[in-house]
Formats: sequence, C-alpha cells, structure tokens
Amino acid sequence: MASVAPRPNRPAPQPQGPITIAGYFRAPSGLGEGARRLADMLEQAGARVYRADLTAALRQGPAGPPPDAPHGPGTLIVHVNGPMLPWGLAALGRKAVAGKHVIGFWNWELPVMPGDWQRGFRFVHRIWCSSAFVANAAAQRAGTIPVQVVHYPVPEPARAPLGRADFALPEAAFIALSVFDASSSVERKNPLGAIAAHRAAFGDDPSRILVLKTYNTQQGGDAWAAVQQAAAGVANIRILDQELSRGEVWALIACADAFLSLHRAEGVGLALCEAMQLGVPVVTTAWSGNMDFMDADSAMLVGWNAVPARDERGTYSVRGAHWAEPDITDAATALQALAGDSVLRARLAEAGMQRMAGFTPAICGARALALLESAPEPPV
Repeated sequence: MASVAPRPNRPAPQPQGPITIAGYFRAPSGLGEGARRLADMLEQAGARVYRADLTAALRQGPAGPPPDAPHGPGTLIVHVNGPMLPWGLAALGRKAVAGKHVIGFWNWELPVMPGDWQRGFRFVHRIWCSSAFVANAAAQRAGTIPVQVVHYPVPEPARAPLGRADFALPEAAFIALSVFDASSSVERKNPLGAIAAHRAAFGDDPSRILVLKTYNTQQGGDAWAAVQQAAAGVANIRILDQELSRGEVWALIACADAFLSLHRAEGVGLALCEAMQLGVPVVTTAWSGNMDFMDADSAMLVGWNAVPARDERGTYSVRGAHWAEPDITDAATALQALAGDSVLRARLAEAGMQRMAGFTPAICGARALALLESAPEPPV
C-alpha cells in the first residue's frame, strides 16, 4: 500500500475548509469512537465536516459502502494509525487526497512507536495526537513533521434509564467498576490487577463488589482465561461480558461508587474521562495518556514501577518499550479510603466534573480549529 497510495502535495497546502475526516465511523472500537467525537467536536465549533467512512475498506467492522470524500482543496484528517495510513489514503483515492492539507490523527499506548509506524510519516503534513503521551512517542520519529496534541471531547452523558437493579447489583453495596475491551490487550488493561487490589482491600466482603465490564473476550486468549480463573468462585466479583449501547455503559458507570483502572498503559483513557464526567471517583495508574485529564486533586492516583512491555499477541512487545506495573497495595488503600469516606467520594466527584468541564465538544473543537489556523512548529 505504501508503494501505491497517493502522496500528499509538497510543499504542504495551507489548511482550509472544508474538513474531511476519514476514519472508522461505524466501528464499535476506541478508534471508531475517537473518529466520531473528532467530527462532532469540529462541527460544534462551527466547521463544515465531511465524514469519509473507512470501516469496510480497511476491514475494521461490518460491510458497507466505500468511502466518499470531496475532491479539491481542503483539509483531510485521516483518523488511522501510522501503519495503516497508506491503506486509508489508497481507499480514499488520488482525487480525494490531491490539493489537501493532510493530517494523521494517531493513538498509541507506549512511550515509543514500533518501526512499522514509520511508513505513515511519509504521507502527512502534520500529526495530531490524542494526548501529550502519544505526541511524545510520535515526536521521536517525526523529524521535521509537526506533532500537535488535540484532545477528544467528553460529551454530555446520555444515560439509559437504568439503575443498579437492572444490572443485578445490590443497592447498598460499595461498587467498584472496571470497563475494558478484551480485544485491546487484556494485559494492558490489567483486570488481574483490579482483582488483586479489590481482594487485598475487601477480601470476600459481600458488601464490597467489583464489576468487570468487558466484551470481545473471544479475542482475549490466555490472558482472559487467567482473569476468569482469578474471578472464579469469588462471590463479590462479577463479570459482565457483553456489548452494551453507549447509553447503557453511561448508566452502568453511574451506578458505581468508584471507577477502577489499573492499566499498564493508556493512550487516552476515554472511560476514565466518562466516569469523571458522571461524578464517579476514579482510582487509576498515575501514568500515560490519562494524566492529561487528571491530577491528585481530581482522582486517586496509584503509584507504579516501570517494567518491560509484554503481551500475548505481541502488539505491545516493542523492543526497548516499558509500561507501568501499578502498586496493588497503593490501589487497595485507595479503594478502602473511598469505601469508608463519603465526603472524600463527594470531593473527588466534584473535582472530576470540574476537570471535564474543560473538555466539552465545543471547547475541544475550537482548540483544534485554532491549531489549524496557526503555523505549526516542528519537533525539537
């Protein structure tokens, strides 16, 4: 694909309207949700946006029509990670790329990028990244290509009218919730860490429940089997293995007293932002992309040690890369503090909502449009 994909014009055309966003708009994944939020926030900021759906063309979801993008000058934001970016441009076609200012919008979860991302740099005029953590990784390989941080927005919650009873959860219990996609590296999401911390904090106490909300477990491999084994026979750990609508996920998060993410790495951590938006206190690893959105005043931050990144599929087994091993004792102490102190929960809830007030679609969209209008600085 790198040999046949259309190359952007050189020198770079000036960014201008209309804006075309090419991405996985119909995909039930983090990258699909990111593309949808990016388009929505630019529209709310007043931009004219075309959506070119690459879901079927790049085999990221159900079958559908080929992408449709306007020809001629404009700005093209390709919400496709570096290794597949040439494929995305090939699917769009030469007439859709010619004359446009081309931006690659990238997400990644380690402090260094694998070698196969290098092919993507040749096809963009600049790179947007979803957090400073991702931008730092991209800048190491970018050369003279500008790298900028563009945050996703956190939309107003549109919760389904569901409560604890609808999820078979007791009304009086302290509920800690962990949400993850098992196809997105079980080792990276680290539900085993969540189980260990909950067990260390509460043992078998039936009034203290951990809910693991997941899906795509058929792709979780041995790592998911280990999670099932660790939770087997433990009455105060519940596994909810099914796909829910966006509104149902919002409702489930709202049922929790704490949102627990002992991830080893996150490019962003959208679910963490959603919990904060809903006023649910967050207990999480104090490392990677989520640190753009929180601090010690708005979340219970868990200490960690750097360890080599390793996962069963090899997605994150990148030479020289490390990720975080969260401190289980630290996490257990945080859970105990939240369970025993309603005032602390209320304070963190309010602080989290205040932080998220700065990441509305309109605010994030305006910031992105301002970046387009300014001359970008190349990496140092």
